[in-house]
Amino acid sequence: QARSRKKNISNGSSHSINDLGNGIYVSDTSGHGSSARDDRLARRQMRVKKARARKSKQKGTPLCAVASAVFVVYLVMCVVFFRNMPEAERQVGLSKVRGLVQKTQERVKKTKEQVSSKLRNFGRGESAKNSASAGSVAASQQHFGIPVGKWPVSIRDEDGNFEEIKHPGYEDGSVTMSVPGFWANDPVAIHQNKLMTRERALAIGTCATPDSKGSFTRGDECPVNERTIFVAIASYRDFQCRDTVDSIFSRAAHPERVRVGVVDQIVPGEDGSCDVPHLPCSQDPIQSICLFKNQLDVFQMEAELAVGPGEYYSMQSDAHVTFTQGWDVDIIQQMEATKDEMAVLSTYLTDIVGSIDPKTGKSLRHTRPIMCNTEYEGGVQGKHLRHLSQPEAIPEIMGMPQLQPYWAAGFSFSRGHFVATVPYDLYQPMIFQGEEMSITLRGFTVGYDFFAPERSVCFHSYAKFAPERNKVPHFWENSEKYKGTGIKAMNRLLGIVHMNPEVDPSEWNHAEEDKYGLGGARTTSKFYDTFGIHVVEKTVERHLCQFVKNEMHDMFMPNLRSDGMGIDYSKVDLRWKDPRPNDP
Repeated sequence: QARSRKKNISNGSSHSINDLGNGIYVSDTSGHGSSARDDRLARRQMRVKKARARKSKQKGTPLCAVASAVFVVYLVMCVVFFRNMPEAERQVGLSKVRGLVQKTQERVKKTKEQVSSKLRNFGRGESAKNSASAGSVAASQQHFGIPVGKWPVSIRDEDGNFEEIKHPGYEDGSVTMSVPGFWANDPVAIHQNKLMTRERALAIGTCATPDSKGSFTRGDECPVNERTIFVAIASYRDFQCRDTVDSIFSRAAHPERVRVGVVDQIVPGEDGSCDVPHLPCSQDPIQSICLFKNQLDVFQMEAELAVGPGEYYSMQSDAHVTFTQGWDVDIIQQMEATKDEMAVLSTYLTDIVGSIDPKTGKSLRHTRPIMCNTEYEGGVQGKHLRHLSQPEAIPEIMGMPQLQPYWAAGFSFSRGHFVATVPYDLYQPMIFQGEEMSITLRGFTVGYDFFAPERSVCFHSYAKFAPERNKVPHFWENSEKYKGTGIKAMNRLLGIVHMNPEVDPSEWNHAEEDKYGLGGARTTSKFYDTFGIHVVEKTVERHLCQFVKNEMHDMFMPNLRSDGMGIDYSKVDLRWKDPRPNDP
């Protein structure tokens, strides 16, 4: 039987063989064998087992008998010897035996103490090693310019500590604003005008649970599902803002680690606030805005003044967006799949119509947009690059986000240090078009890489609410009040990123240029050369999307630094040229 079963296996049978020794094999027939045969096999195995036991017992019995006899004879000889020994010699012998026993006991005790000491020291060493590992991230925050992270955090903690600043739309300083201060007030102190080290990057990012020393800054030692997320929303008189906030919390897999910050620009008495639910919390306390009100910060300012903190991840979205179920887990998985600490996932959002299953909250789409289409445009504010409509298709790259050249304001997800090192420029009032290219270039020079998400985790509410959305006012309704401000702001924007070499630098405002300026990891000229942008002629090499959709990722990703700190563009020698200059 054993031989036949082994033969079946070699002939491709699904049976598995377990060797019991002595030529006995157990065959797993997955329920297809004969029960009688199995019973016979089981009985045979039992017989073999009992026979082995008997054999072992039979071999061991004589040896045990001999050993016992030898011990008894030795014991009798010792007793007879001591009885016949003179009393004095017997006492001396007993004394020596007692001394030997005492010395043996002392040696055993000393050995025990040494072992215990080594174990304690080992434990302390391991504890110290773990504490040092856990504390090293928090300690690195003490580097100049990196504030200590904390969680939870709220704008309410800043009551009485707001900063009084001049309104950027009034050059004479006649209007001021009281605003919460930056968590990191000096971006240059963080990136130091060079590519950040991984250690410095990991010094930014809180965890929802502290380490053994009570620190919430645990770097990448923080479990993925406990890494905090800051969501930034700028809302201008948007009636859907509270629905966006509700969607963020209600559809997050781990809402306890999410904090939402909204700059809510409203007209008091006319517009609703982003943090006021549809029903009072006393009537319906399970509304997301009620449940997570301590994790929602809304900074309100009057709309007529509108001109445009340490968490592990940072996200920015529009105020009229619906999120998918489990969006937080999904987007973090995509982010981590890049293995790029400097990755920024960003895109223009697809419309919600036909995009989300109303029952499950899951996405119904398999396509996603990619940022690659931009062109010069401009009027009185000056010529600048503006993103056009972007192509949407099934991703060419599967299993991770795909590299792209540009950043988009509608959706952005990154590590928390991105918003700390590339903050919005305070001195660019009345700017809408052009800011995306500013963030793109400033981020690029600090060392960030932009990716198109493989899967969309939120969708725009445009077509579905078109009649209502067409009635929503825009910030340029205040343009007459700030006449001429936009032109000056655009000159500054273009000047900082070296896109208006024809303009004398003395003609634009250089206030706090270090804070809102470029980094030192890469140059703007490298970006322009790589992606075919001619800042003097104000033209671009077209059909870039052809390259971005099919080749850029595979060509550039092999140059990701070994420590994950971004693409090494010194190894990228591409200079994009339009392959079809005569085609539209």
